[in-house]
Amino acid sequence: MIMTRGRWLVVVLAAICLFVAACTVGPNYERPTVLAPVAYKELSGWKIAQPQDDLLRGAWWELFQEPQLNALEEQVTLSNQNLAAAGAQVRQAQAVVQAARASYFPTLSVGANATRARTSANAGTEHSTTANLYTLPVDASWEPDLWGRVRRNVESQQASAQASAADLESVRLSVQATLAQSYFTVRVLDAERRLLDDTSAAYQRSLTIVRNQYAVGVTSRADVAQAETQLKSVQAQAVDVGVQRAQLEHAVATLIGQPASDFSIPVAPLTIAPPPIPVGVPSELLERRPDIAGAERRMAAANAQIGVAVAAFYPNLTLSAALGFVSGAFGNWASLSNSVWALGASISETVFEGGLRKAVTEETRAAYDATVASYRQTVLTAFQDVEDNLAALRILEDEARVQDEAVTAARQALVVVTNQYRAGTVNYLAVVVTQALALTNERTAVDIYGRRMAATVLLIKALGGGWSASTLHEASERRGDANPGP
Repeated sequence: MIMTRGRWLVVVLAAICLFVAACTVGPNYERPTVLAPVAYKELSGWKIAQPQDDLLRGAWWELFQEPQLNALEEQVTLSNQNLAAAGAQVRQAQAVVQAARASYFPTLSVGANATRARTSANAGTEHSTTANLYTLPVDASWEPDLWGRVRRNVESQQASAQASAADLESVRLSVQATLAQSYFTVRVLDAERRLLDDTSAAYQRSLTIVRNQYAVGVTSRADVAQAETQLKSVQAQAVDVGVQRAQLEHAVATLIGQPASDFSIPVAPLTIAPPPIPVGVPSELLERRPDIAGAERRMAAANAQIGVAVAAFYPNLTLSAALGFVSGAFGNWASLSNSVWALGASISETVFEGGLRKAVTEETRAAYDATVASYRQTVLTAFQDVEDNLAALRILEDEARVQDEAVTAARQALVVVTNQYRAGTVNYLAVVVTQALALTNERTAVDIYGRRMAATVLLIKALGGGWSASTLHEASERRGDANPGP
């Protein structure tokens, strides 16, 4: 009869807890609104990739059709140490979610004790006694989540884990973009080195002509000195390019997780044009950038912490149960006649703590407001990044066209002045000035090309690199932590 009443007590208490657990205090999360423009301002005159509704997907670097870059990007995903550290932080955040979920369940402990004790004759007994005592207790305690404190905490940790996953994707995108920029800079330096080598060869031919003319008394020693100066200056510039290339090559090795001593990139000047980039509409940017997704998930985590703080104002209910065996003889230790049990419940409420709970609640609300501001700032910065690089690509394309015309004109001028010098109508200083002007324009054209390639990579990065916020939630569901609950 006693056991029957105990079972009914457990059933009634469990029913009450399940009913009351539906009450979850604190605000439910709603994503704050942000201002998203209808269209990008700098898209005016922009060449949209076909089909126009296509978005970047997955391996965005394949747009450049560079096999060497493709191979390096695959390595950076596998071997970059910053990515490895970010991945470990994601696993750490997932473990915190599991730890928070453990609070849904009761705590159960079991143990076995054997004691032999002797009592004094002065302790109220006629004679001293020696006895054995064997106990096998099983204790359980459970604090039902009456006000949603555990639920909100799991919700917060879950959102934090998703933010960590978004951070991992942000690091991945940043590393991939940095690798692409470094790779293209190496290729631009290769093109610049080829230009300087070709120029050195041309200057060497000019020096030979001047020396021959000096040998027959047609020109002065000053012309020879000017030609030698031009040649050595260009050769020194070529050496300096070699230093920059070597250091960038070392940086690429570090990015892909290889020792710089064991890595090299074959010399191959880049000649491809910047590919067209599918831009899409501004509202899509909120779902395509992992940093925005991370900021949004941090808002959700901070919002849930408000509920955790509010739950502290309500009383706590703790249910406990004990079951076991107690015997003075080992032989019949676990017999039914030696069984003991107990059920209990306690409720407690803090009546005075000097305003601590109110202060903590205000702290969590302020922390949430800070994440909202950070989220909105992240969105604004994202729009700025896209506009900046759209403008850069559009303007640099126009600049490249004008610069190509300047290069053509400089080459023609050099041919004319060189012929005039050979005919004796101008001095060699005019040739030197025209050569320097032609080289400057050639190097400027190469520099503009490099800036266009860099801006293309940065635009892809600004657009999220083909990432989507849906993949973040899909990954969470695969890990089994999509929805909080006991």
